[in-house]
Amino acid sequence: MTDETEPNEATTEATTEAMTAAAFRDPSRPSAERAADLAGRLTREERIAMLHQVAPAIDRLGVGAFHTGCEALHGVAWLGTATVFPQPVGLAASWDPELLRRVAEVASTEVRAKRAADPSVSLNTWAPVVNVLRHPLWGRNEEGYSEDPHLTAHLATGYCRGLRGDHERVWRTVPSLKHFLGYGNETDRSATSSELSLRTLHEEELPAFREPIEVGVAGSMMLSYNRVNGVPAHTQPELVAEARSWTDDSLAIVSDAGAPTFLVTVQRAQPDATHAAAALLRSGVDSFTDDNADAGPTVRNVNAALEAGLVHQDDVDRAVLRLLELRVRTGEFDGAADPYATIGAEAVDEPASRELAREAVARSVVLLRNELGVLPLRAPSSIAVVGPLADAVLTDWYSGTPPYSVGIAAGLADRYPEAAVEVVTGADTVGLRARSAGRFVVSDADGLVVAASGEASDGEPVPTEARFDVTDWGDGILTLRSQASGRLLTGGAWPMRADAGRVGGWVAQETFMRHVHADGTWSLLHRGSGRWVRVAREVGLLVAEAPTLVEAERFEPVVVRDGLAAVAEAASRAEVVVVAVGNDPHIAGRETEDRPHLMLPDAAVAVWKAARGTGAGAERAVLAIVSSYPYVLGEADDAATVVWSSHGGQELGHGVADVLSGAREPEGRLAQSWPADPTQPGDLFDYDTLRQQATYRHRPGRAAFAFGHGLTYSSVVYDDVQLGTAEGTAPPPTHRHAPLGAVLRGAEDRGPAAEGLVRARVTVRNTGDRDAEELVQLYALPDPDLPLPTPLRLLVAFERVRLAPGERRELDLSFAIDRLAVWDDALRIDGAPDDWLHAGALRVQAGEYRIAAGPSSEDLPASTLLLVS
Repeated sequence: MTDETEPNEATTEATTEAMTAAAFRDPSRPSAERAADLAGRLTREERIAMLHQVAPAIDRLGVGAFHTGCEALHGVAWLGTATVFPQPVGLAASWDPELLRRVAEVASTEVRAKRAADPSVSLNTWAPVVNVLRHPLWGRNEEGYSEDPHLTAHLATGYCRGLRGDHERVWRTVPSLKHFLGYGNETDRSATSSELSLRTLHEEELPAFREPIEVGVAGSMMLSYNRVNGVPAHTQPELVAEARSWTDDSLAIVSDAGAPTFLVTVQRAQPDATHAAAALLRSGVDSFTDDNADAGPTVRNVNAALEAGLVHQDDVDRAVLRLLELRVRTGEFDGAADPYATIGAEAVDEPASRELAREAVARSVVLLRNELGVLPLRAPSSIAVVGPLADAVLTDWYSGTPPYSVGIAAGLADRYPEAAVEVVTGADTVGLRARSAGRFVVSDADGLVVAASGEASDGEPVPTEARFDVTDWGDGILTLRSQASGRLLTGGAWPMRADAGRVGGWVAQETFMRHVHADGTWSLLHRGSGRWVRVAREVGLLVAEAPTLVEAERFEPVVVRDGLAAVAEAASRAEVVVVAVGNDPHIAGRETEDRPHLMLPDAAVAVWKAARGTGAGAERAVLAIVSSYPYVLGEADDAATVVWSSHGGQELGHGVADVLSGAREPEGRLAQSWPADPTQPGDLFDYDTLRQQATYRHRPGRAAFAFGHGLTYSSVVYDDVQLGTAEGTAPPPTHRHAPLGAVLRGAEDRGPAAEGLVRARVTVRNTGDRDAEELVQLYALPDPDLPLPTPLRLLVAFERVRLAPGERRELDLSFAIDRLAVWDDALRIDGAPDDWLHAGALRVQAGEYRIAAGPSSEDLPASTLLLVS
């Protein structure tokens, strides 16, 4: 590759026909060779410009503009209408990488469809998130899969397969794993340091990323905002090199948004932007996600770093090669030879995608408790669906725009067309009389004008246009929906409006805090701006601009309808009560905002109590939690029937109704345990789960709902576990665990590769009177007296099985014995890199291991011993 500033003579004189025949356009050549050919045709300036997230077109070569990054976490996001699937934490409850593959296949097909309509759409998909869900306070809990790193990696591999596609040469999209490494808190996320011992690093962090890279279905990786052991994750060359060592193929590294600048401003790790650019390149970063679409600062910083001798042109060229190989993989330069080129803009919201969305919801619903046998429902004549999520379908930051949405009440109405379905949200309906104006706050029908200009007429204490439904989401956070416009009050406009369809945006503008004065009047704090609401003089328009409470308007509330009383009344009339509570994904836990606590909000508990305390509610109440994360149920823990779903996207209601009705057996199993009390998960900022005795692997006490937990509508008995041999031999020390699932099936056919496998036969029986969908889980429980600390329990294999009533089945599962390895700081592997990262090794300790099977990590009725020597 040349450092010349002008294209060589052959390139400048090339005709369009010659360029078409260029090596980088030849699909028969290896992708690395094609990338090198194209790179060799670029000038020095063109190569440097390629390093920014928005790379310019090279017209003389017929190369289009390119930018990294298209969000496709659970469907295509931010690009208009697209199929919206359950949140990743919900998809993970299926424990089915094949389902995730199918979901991602739709997502990547719709990315291609969006690109057909707009060539600027990137085929580099920034998904999946594989950070381990070690603590449920993390604001981005909804984006991850599991608290087990190997299950996380296995599910991510399925999702990556769907994003990549199965063509041997062309990738439908190129997945980027997020976020490397040790990322699990939002509070001060770019400033905090994730302190990772080598044990934590090799046993719990690196494995979450490894499998998708090793099997060749992830072509890119995004680095994380946080520091790792005091050093920004974006400038840790040993960590990046470790990830790249897992594959012989190219692995492009992209920065997270703004991270290059943060090296200087927030982290103070580099003296200026020039040194930051150099540090990123030396650490193996290929693409700078910074300054939005403006490549100018990146180009200037890299040029300055080159001129100062902080980096060499070879550092730039290596990065460019990796980015160009990513583009080659997408078929960008293949013309008609791209097998996905026929996907048109119309390939969005296909009927099969709708069916899959419904299936994905149903298979992610977890039956947590069914003590009274209320479920499945038995053709009720009347159903009250109550709570803020009774018929709402909420989307998160990384959701697309669903083509339609079906809430729980609508889903039940479709399932039971003869039943009377009543919806009560539990919101109070109030009028707010502004004391300064002496009039009610009213909205016009479009929600474009909100002003204190309403007057009550005779016999009507609050004008219809002045009525707002006030929903309490917990911790004093409110939304106010105008009955006149049907939309939310928002402070995102000036003056304020009531035209927001949902809570949303990078900074939510539709939430308020209520201050109740001693005389009962309210003042409203707009959370998005941190300003108090006041009424503009003379015109009466509402504006969110008062800096202090003293200047805030005081509103006299007039209650038109008591929400909890309405819930109780509806429950008293109904044969079945479904209490739908949970979170709004843009409130109290999301990107940039960790959760304030783990408790089910008091407002949700109040709805539950109102519903279950009257008539049929006490006997026939179902607590249906729709949330992005686990809760401690607190005073709602008396619920005898509890189901959970993540925010399920467009088919939430149908999927939940399919399970509640018994049309589908409950298949969901928790991939993240629900703590028994708020202290159980430990400190959000302490990443050493062994020291904290956190996650299912290390927790000595019982969770409220364990990792792997989920009930069926039948009864499954575990009769026996038998091993192919009761003895095994510890393999040599290593730096890599075998991934979960790599040897789940087909081990008998692997010849010498099958050595080192432990084979287990698990016998299960369905003793109930209906089919059962069972997730058979196999765990290793090491002898607690082994010299090196070990997990208390470790998932080593699992398999789904459908059992007919009375059916007995023997299932063969297997796992690599090196899955039992723990980190030993005293070991050194010959030939390993001479750096801090490899100062030690994973080894399997000789001793006894109980191999146990059951329906969850804490319910393991069948077991036997494995002796390792």
